Amino acid sequence: MSDMDKRNRLDEKPFSYRSTKSSETLLLYYHEKHIKTLKGKEAMKCLKKLESAENEKERQLILAKATGNFKRGNEREKYIVHCMY
Repeated sequence: MSDMDKRNRLDEKPFSYRSTKSSETLLLYYHEKHIKTLKGKEAMKCLKKLESAENEKERQLILAKATGNFKRGNEREKYIVHCMY
């Protein structure tokens, strides 16, 4: 696992999650912003991995893998510049 986080970004604990009462839905957050929802078997599988994690860094890595590659061009700019024609 030491090779996975070479820049120690997971030490900041950027990921968090919330589970519904029935554990059938898992909401994933990055810096308190909702980025992904897992449902059904996928949610249950991820929750089991999170519960069996040995430490917080391992939980952060599980959450990072579950969110996938979400910051690769599909995020919106905070300020959008509108051009007038």
